[in-house]
Amino acid sequence: MLRYALEGDPYGHDWVAPECDVSIRTGWFWHSSENPKSPMTLLDIYYTSVGRNCLLILNVPPNSSGLISDEDIQALQNFTAMRHTIFSQNLAKDAIVSASSTRGGPDESHFSPSNVIEEGIYSYWAPDEFQATWTLILDLGQSISFNVLQAQEPIQMGQRVVEFHADVLKEGEWEIIANGTTIGYKRLLLFPIVKAQFLRFVVDKSRADPLISYLGIYFDPFSPSHNLLSTSRRSSFNNIRDLDLRASKNSSRVSVI
Repeated sequence: MLRYALEGDPYGHDWVAPECDVSIRTGWFWHSSENPKSPMTLLDIYYTSVGRNCLLILNVPPNSSGLISDEDIQALQNFTAMRHTIFSQNLAKDAIVSASSTRGGPDESHFSPSNVIEEGIYSYWAPDEFQATWTLILDLGQSISFNVLQAQEPIQMGQRVVEFHADVLKEGEWEIIANGTTIGYKRLLLFPIVKAQFLRFVVDKSRADPLISYLGIYFDPFSPSHNLLSTSRRSSFNNIRDLDLRASKNSSRVSVI
C-alpha cells in the first residue's frame, strides 16, 4: 500500500493529481519565534511540486491577531514576482515547429506541431498512428539562452508519455539537456544554462500515441543552476535536475513540513 501511495498505478483507469501540502513556516501554525521560508525556497518547492505534476497547497497560517503576518506577505509577494519574471514569456512562442509526423498529414491544422507553442491543453500535436519515433523540433530563429523546459499533455486525453528527453543542436550534434518520465498536466525541468537555436523534444516511450499540448522554454535567473555553464554531455545526465516524481503517475498525497 505504501508503494501504491507513493507511485500510483500506471495501469489504473483514473487520473488523480497528487497534492503537495507545504507550510510557509517550519510548522503548520504561526509562532513569533519562526520566520517564513524564503522566496528562493518557495520557488524550489514550486519546481518540485507544480513542476512535478502536483497540486501545491501552500499553508499560510494567521498570527495571534488573526492576520497574515507582514513577513509572510512579503515572502509571498517576492515569490510571485520571481515566478512572473521566469514564466511571463515563453521564449519559444515564435518558434517554427516541425514534427516526425502529424496525424492526418502535414496540412492537418487540428493536430499541427505548431499547437505546442499555444498555451492551453485543448489544442495539441498528435503524430501519425503506429510510428516508431515521436519527435518535435523547434527552430527558435536565433540562439537563445534558457534553463527551464515546460511540457504539458492534454490530460483529458490521458497521461501517455512514459519517458522523454530534450536536446539542443550544438556544432552539428544533438546534446541532451534534460530527460524525464512523467509529464501529465505540467512538467518543469531546470538545468544549466544552454544557448541554442534548435531544440528537439523526443518521446522515448509512451503507453499510446503521445499527445503534446505545450512546450515552453524560459530563463530562470534566480535558481543556483543559472550560473552553471552547459558543457558537452551527449550521453551524460550529470548536473541535470531531473525533477522526477513517481507519485505523479496516479494518485497520492505528499506532505512537506
